[in-house]
Amino acid sequence: MLDLTDLSLFRHVAEAGSITAGAERAHLALAAASARVRGMEAVLGTRLFDRSRQGVALTPAGQALLAHARDLIGRAERMHEEMGVFAGGAGGHVRLLANTNALTEFLPEVLGRFLAAAPGVTIDLQERVSDEIVGLVAEGVADIGIVAGTVETGALETCPFREDRFVLVAPPDHALAGRGAVAFAEIMELDFVGLDRASALQRFLAGRAARQGGRLRLRVQLRSFDAVCRMVEAGVGIGIVPETTARRAARTMAIAVLPLTDPWALRDLRLCLRSRAALSASARLLVEHLLR
Repeated sequence: MLDLTDLSLFRHVAEAGSITAGAERAHLALAAASARVRGMEAVLGTRLFDRSRQGVALTPAGQALLAHARDLIGRAERMHEEMGVFAGGAGGHVRLLANTNALTEFLPEVLGRFLAAAPGVTIDLQERVSDEIVGLVAEGVADIGIVAGTVETGALETCPFREDRFVLVAPPDHALAGRGAVAFAEIMELDFVGLDRASALQRFLAGRAARQGGRLRLRVQLRSFDAVCRMVEAGVGIGIVPETTARRAARTMAIAVLPLTDPWALRDLRLCLRSRAALSASARLLVEHLLR
């Protein structure tokens, strides 16, 4: 029989695509993790992973087991949380995915208040693009996602979270500065100041440029929207940031703020989850806090 330690390791290996990385996430030595994986395959009488130099990939049997593993682990976590209440404690672990806009503009203050009020809860927060978030929440990799309202969420439950829009920021003496609004197609060949290429927003913008037959010319890659605004003020290039960031930065920086006419620039952010009833107690508390 497989136990929860086996299933937890299996899930980590499957999600990481590597036994080495999965062992690290499960806090097991590589040799012990490898032995457990081989033991699981022996017990079940089938291969769970196809192995290669690049890592591991799930076999059809592994894909079927992953769905069961996520379900059983989730049930076990909810059981421990609910029993913890009777033992005089209140804790839990919540897996939250958010796009760049939500992560940088809205979550720090909101999560700060939540964690102060729920000291026993921990949150695993990761940045992803909205399309990825929907898939990962649907698969059970995350409990809650925050995505752009324009993305198709399928059978997931959704509810409104916040509204914002992306705008263009430019030096005040830039040729665009006097414009009332601009379209992304007009500016994507200009020199840009942006976030790191691995960030969800930068990947999204690169994808939009590629669909329109262009490629972003990133002069500088930074870690925050405020840093982007400071570099734009210095005349390095133009940037795309949330309007909340741009308006705040414009109080102390010499930058011009221009609306983008593209429909995707409007950020109607929404929470998405598989089922509120299936969430752990701590995840339900977080959803209620986010909606307040």
